[in-house]
Amino acid sequence: MPNTKYLGDATQADWVSSGSPLEYNNSVLLTMAEGTVGTLLTSTHFVWYGKVGARFATSAGAGVVTAFILLGNSKDEIDFEFVGTQLTSAQTNFYSQGVPVYTNGGNTTGLSDVHANFHDYEIDWQPDSITWSIDGNTVRTLNREDTWNATANRYYYPQTPCQVQLSLWPGGLPSNGEGTIEWAGGLVQWDSPYMTNGYYYAQFDSVSVQCYDPPAGANVQGTKSYIFTDAAMTNNTVEVTNDNTVLKSFLGTGTNMSAGYPSGSASSSGSSKTSEPATIPGLSGVGTGTNGGRGDNTTSSSGNDSGSSGSGDNSASATGAASTGFVQGDGGDSSNGAGQIGGNSETVLKGSLLAVVIAVVGLCIL
Repeated sequence: MPNTKYLGDATQADWVSSGSPLEYNNSVLLTMAEGTVGTLLTSTHFVWYGKVGARFATSAGAGVVTAFILLGNSKDEIDFEFVGTQLTSAQTNFYSQGVPVYTNGGNTTGLSDVHANFHDYEIDWQPDSITWSIDGNTVRTLNREDTWNATANRYYYPQTPCQVQLSLWPGGLPSNGEGTIEWAGGLVQWDSPYMTNGYYYAQFDSVSVQCYDPPAGANVQGTKSYIFTDAAMTNNTVEVTNDNTVLKSFLGTGTNMSAGYPSGSASSSGSSKTSEPATIPGLSGVGTGTNGGRGDNTTSSSGNDSGSSGSGDNSASATGAASTGFVQGDGGDSSNGAGQIGGNSETVLKGSLLAVVIAVVGLCIL
């Protein structure tokens, strides 16, 4: 469903899109034509620990970035990313509340051409460890215990509900920071032989999701949505609820979900436009930060109980809003990346078509 139509009812769609996804041979093409910022697909449900896999062939070319990530409203993030000039490599990374730690990244080399060939990529996210795998082989393991930060007095470990995001975006735009352009392999070439029918593309064949049970001691008061009970936005501030997540209009927020348009006003599809040009599908901002790191990774969405079985699908999701995209970093404006909760939460969602934050839904998308 396009992000200009999604109001938080995950029974209506498993994915929300921005940009131009295309169906092709029982798969989905994420496309990026000149003058666009690519394509983003975001799951309408959130995962609070689980095993998420995707089978795809990346795009290719200077400045072209393909990504398969988990991203939360707290800016927790777990990544697979692919730079279009490094076709035998896959980059892995993680963030806690969007704080850039430049030693967190990893690089797996020696793969068969990731553009010409499909590979199976998997993230196994557990409360005490994250495992990245390619074609069934573990390429990296992160233990939570190894992420302790004494200065912040907390673990820099992704620990709050996340959405699945698949994207193709131009890291090599002239308007991006020098560090981002360099990381992405240079400026995008809009006459590249890697383009077909006027666009770059990444081809996604399938996505699988197995949700794990909520962590031990989780505050479970419902089954379909969650809220943060404190601005710390850590796992012990997540409360699983039965709160509603469907907005009346794009004027709604997590604290005023029934807000509607005055009679005679423009429709929701024309609302909340920003004058700042977007450089990542759906939102304003740039690629991986002006110094090659990442900052303002934000998103908003909602879902519903999917009725899945056999995998303990009692995980929760996160806001009651439409999912419109993400920012992979514009330098960030918060040292801790925590943002706000309650009525001020919309500051976390800058550039989004909807500003909703508090209650979210969904247990698993499959």
